[in-house]
Amino acid sequence: MFYWVMKRIFLGPVLKLLFRPWVKGLDNIPAEGAAIIASNHLSFSDSIFMPLMVHRPVVFLAKSEYFTGTGIKGRLTAAFFRLTNQLPMDRSGGAASAASLSAGMEVLNHGGLLGIYPEGTRSPDGRLYRGKVGVARLALQAGVPVIPVAMIGTDKVQPIGKRLPNIRRIGMIFGEPLDFSGYRDQAEDRDVQRKVTDQIMFELMRLSGQEYVDEYAAVVKLRLAGTPVEPAAAAEPLASPAPAEGAAASGGQDGPAAGQGYKDDGGAAAAG
Repeated sequence: MFYWVMKRIFLGPVLKLLFRPWVKGLDNIPAEGAAIIASNHLSFSDSIFMPLMVHRPVVFLAKSEYFTGTGIKGRLTAAFFRLTNQLPMDRSGGAASAASLSAGMEVLNHGGLLGIYPEGTRSPDGRLYRGKVGVARLALQAGVPVIPVAMIGTDKVQPIGKRLPNIRRIGMIFGEPLDFSGYRDQAEDRDVQRKVTDQIMFELMRLSGQEYVDEYAAVVKLRLAGTPVEPAAAAEPLASPAPAEGAAASGGQDGPAAGQGYKDDGGAAAAG
């Protein structure tokens, strides 16, 4: 109820008036039934603007730190995230991330729309980074389509570290649903999960026009912060990779290649 009231009566109309969001491909969102909406991640506000324009409720996997803050601010933040259909996602990898993904599976099993950021965290510089395989695992296990969506300009509205947003127009492009049902009997195959994830990232690159970087955004953030990074955690960028099977050409940009055996940290994919 809170979600509907905020979206339709209070917050939604104000945000639409101020930021005048433009949308393409909204009819690619199914009117009913389960689906995953996989988005690039430029800003904290992505989780606000995108569900605002989708007619159905969207449940997001958000980083668990948003739900564990202390003090008045921490409790208010946690309450806001819970009331706006967001679920905590443990991004530490392994069993913790797998348990968090099971909450996303519940959303899909009940016919809902699940929002995921395959990069696992916000882009530190506006480029598109390697996706984590959690999105593929969920799509294959649940047998649901993946709708890629490119957020446009949200990093200019609310750059990382900025509390108050800049008032300017933003946009989003919803791509055609990606059907991976042909791989359903290989849902636990790591190579297949990587291939599916790479195709999703290729579509996000094509829709957004972002430069693709074959490295995890979280690793780049650690490096920028001066934190030592294990060599195995960062792969060398690919040079002129081929698009995934069935994906459209990208106009000459470098992008993710399907089927590459990259290492992954457990597939956590959440807002951050």
